[in-house]
Parts: sequence; C-alpha cells; structure tokens
Amino acid sequence: MSTTSEAVVDVVVDIVVVGAGPCGLACAIAAQRAGLSAVVIDRGPIVSGIASYPTYMQFFSTAERLSIGGVPFIVATEKPTRRDALAYYRSVATYHQLDVRQFETVVGLEAGHGQGTGPARHTRWRVHTMRRGGALAQYRAHAVVVATGYFGRPNLLGVPGEQLPHVQHGYTEGHQAWHEPVVIIGGGNSAVDAALDMYRAGARVTMVHFLPELDVKIKPWVRPEILARIADGSISVRFSSRVTAIESEHVVVSSDGADERLSATQVYAMTGYLPETGLLELARVPIDAVTGVPSHDPATMATPLPGLYLAGVIASGFDANKIFIENGRDHGDRIAAHVLSH
Repeated sequence: MSTTSEAVVDVVVDIVVVGAGPCGLACAIAAQRAGLSAVVIDRGPIVSGIASYPTYMQFFSTAERLSIGGVPFIVATEKPTRRDALAYYRSVATYHQLDVRQFETVVGLEAGHGQGTGPARHTRWRVHTMRRGGALAQYRAHAVVVATGYFGRPNLLGVPGEQLPHVQHGYTEGHQAWHEPVVIIGGGNSAVDAALDMYRAGARVTMVHFLPELDVKIKPWVRPEILARIADGSISVRFSSRVTAIESEHVVVSSDGADERLSATQVYAMTGYLPETGLLELARVPIDAVTGVPSHDPATMATPLPGLYLAGVIASGFDANKIFIENGRDHGDRIAAHVLSH
C-alpha cells in the first residue's frame, strides 16, 4: 500500500531495519560500523518480544550469548532474567546512539527507484509507516532488513470460543490467577513456566497437552519441579488430549474420544507463534509452504529481491528453535558486508 502522496515525513537512509528486537538492533549496529546510516522501526517498544515474556522469566542462554554490539552483558547470576535483558538492550541502544522509532507501524513496503540527487539517487525501497496519532511517514532506503520475529501471530487453536476475552495467547504473571481455575494449553517451556508461576500464586491449574508427556526440551532445571507438582497433584494434567471448545467458565477437552468439561475462568493457549511474514508477503518474497522459510541466501541473508534482507528468527520459518539471539545476532554483519559490496 502506497501512502507517498500523504506522507508528512520523508527520510532518506541507507538501511531501514523493521523490528527492534536484539537481532534488529544488532543489524543497526553493524550498519553503523560499516559507515552506513540506519533507522530501526518497531510497532511497539524496543525489544517488545522480550517485554512480553513472563515477568519473572529466566533465560536458558547465558548473558554472554545474548550480548550484542560488543557491549558486555554482566549479571550477578549465571543466567539473566527478563528484567536484566530489558535493561541491557536499552543500554546497548543508548550506548550506540541507535535511531529507534518506537510505536511506529509499517503499513507499506514497495520497491522504487531512487529519485532526486544525493543519497536519494541510490534508494531501492520505500517503507511507509503510521506513527502514534495517525501521522504518516516515508523512508527511502538502499536496503530494508525484515527482523519482525515471531510474536505477532499466535498459533491459533481454531476452536469455538477462542476469541473470548478470558483467553490469552501469552502470559506475564500469576497474581491475577489467585484462587482461580486456570487451564493452560500446551506442554512446552512456556506452558510449564506459566503453570508453575500460577501454581505458586495460588491458582488451581490444569494443563492440557496433545502429546502423552511433556515436551523433551523442557529446561533441565525446571523439569524436576513440574514433574513433582504433577505427581503430587498440585498441578493437574490431561495428556493425549485436545481442547475442542472454550466456554465462558469451562473448557471442553477431548481424550480418547470422550469429552470432559474443565472449570476455567482463565485460559492460556501456550501453543507458540507463527513467523511474522506479512511484509515479506507484501513484497512477494517466495516462502516455502512446507518449512515456512522465506527464500534467502544464508551467507548474506539477502532475499531474491535486491536490497531486501532477513535477520533473526524470521529466517527460520516454522521452526523457531533453529535461530536464537546467539546465532541471529551476526546476521547484521553479513547484511552490512553485502550492502557495501553492492
């Protein structure tokens, strides 16, 4: 969608990075080091994906593996918490004086030849955005990096009642679940973390998982506690079961062909997310229907469209476990080198 004629702001820059997560910030830093100007745009706050994590979450990775931009990530414990990470990435952006445009939504992306004189002659892409209050802006750039991550499109269950207000596809903390009957759908790390946190807050928790046991990748320091709570009955679980409907105060669960109605005033569908590929689809980047991986060269992160790149977990398709901060933070160096070579 083009909004060029309505744009109230027109910015010319070497690289526009869409997504202010750790990998997007790392791309902007790499661009700066290569002598390129960069703007980072995000529809939410800086590292909004991490901000949406559970309040008291602890990372699986060590701080060193989460560091970017040559700025040490120092914490007093072996593994950093969500709060540690938020403070760290804010400090990195401040240290490198990154131009981060928060709460600005990209509404259009189109290839366009440069116009005018100076840097504008070399622009290949136009990025159209809407700012808070509805103001429009246009960015003309030689290259665009899509680093939109995973947290914009929840993996929906597709069952009646999923859109009810007490159903959530994310989780922050358990305080609001005190003495409430809660159903958590899923059996991975997110589901287990939510179940334990709400149990500690005094909720009556039942987990529903389609597999006969918890996922094999449960964090090793968490697995003993969740198994103990299931064994002593503090947390109920329905394995080999699926939710078939959600009602105002109940969840209908099917197990071996038999239905059961579980009490639930709060429902958390911890079923993961799909990659946020909307902009790539808009630009007509080919996306593999089976793997969900957008077409790109892993050596340069370049898509088949000149000047359009991927960074971070968006390049992993449906398998979000392939790319993390620790192996996505170097994408910016590959992109900057490729931009300079062209």
